[in-house]
Amino acid sequence: MRLLLDTHVWVWWLQGDRRRLGARWLATLGNPRHEVFVSAVSAWEIAIKAALGKVRLPKADLEAEIEANGFTELAVRSRHGMLAGRLSPVHDDPFDRMLVAQAQIEGLTLASKDPVLAAYGVPLLVD
Repeated sequence: MRLLLDTHVWVWWLQGDRRRLGARWLATLGNPRHEVFVSAVSAWEIAIKAALGKVRLPKADLEAEIEANGFTELAVRSRHGMLAGRLSPVHDDPFDRMLVAQAQIEGLTLASKDPVLAAYGVPLLVD
């Protein structure tokens, strides 16, 4: 399986929040047979939330954490931005619309607890 982590899933993984992640995500994310991607958009969203005091992480070097966990960073490309801009505003969060666009274009399953994202028809891995 090829997965793209929603920002909240990535934060919970970094915080070691096993309760929020749940057994299915823990097993999936920890399995080396699955290719796991973390979007540059998530790093941007985390930086904004950290600056506002809404999120705290044990380590600040997100790029190093992506690599240390065996995940792959997914850059934002023009085609991602164009599709995200065309998506209906079913979800009002532009970060989430970008993740949906990236998942659709790259053929990824989005790991998210946000049920609204299902309206976009993107494959979701929910716990």
